[in-house]
Amino acid sequence: MKNGIVFKDIIPFLVWYSTLIFGAIFIDVILHFFDIVFIGKYLGYLGTLTILTSFLYSLNKRGKIKIFTPKILLDYHEYLALSGSIMILVHAGIHINAILPWLAILMLLINVASGLVGKHLLAQANQTMRERKLILKRSGMTEEEVARKIFWDTTSMNTMKKWREIHLPITYFLGLLSLLHIITVTLFH
Repeated sequence: MKNGIVFKDIIPFLVWYSTLIFGAIFIDVILHFFDIVFIGKYLGYLGTLTILTSFLYSLNKRGKIKIFTPKILLDYHEYLALSGSIMILVHAGIHINAILPWLAILMLLINVASGLVGKHLLAQANQTMRERKLILKRSGMTEEEVARKIFWDTTSMNTMKKWREIHLPITYFLGLLSLLHIITVTLFH
């Protein structure tokens, strides 16, 4: 099990993802320490603009626009969405005081996680699974023994392969919550 997907890929991924979140919290703490919290407000604007720019990939993929190659836009989408998300996490900081921003941040975190699963974790887990199958087959195991030995890896892989089914609806819900947040802040502050 130590060589399986859970220990080799999923746990390091969760550590990396947690580091991203704690990094954003650390930046917010630094802003508070130096009494420059106002920067967080502007990071909200910049982060939103950055994430919206990342949707050029989606528009290109659906044939709405034709600029650059899909691979270049996918790289930009990933980089812009991740950096914009970090800016928004810093914008939210550790002082969220209403339910709407909490829901939006929760959706943002789930959305980032699902995108990262599709980009990094699934590719790495596929490689781990191929290597593990090959090693087990070379050791003389039958197909049935190999299948039994990698059952949890296969289950994990099948779950991760559904990332797009989660990513797109959460993106829409995140957009709705973000829009509601912007409207309420504009109306009531």
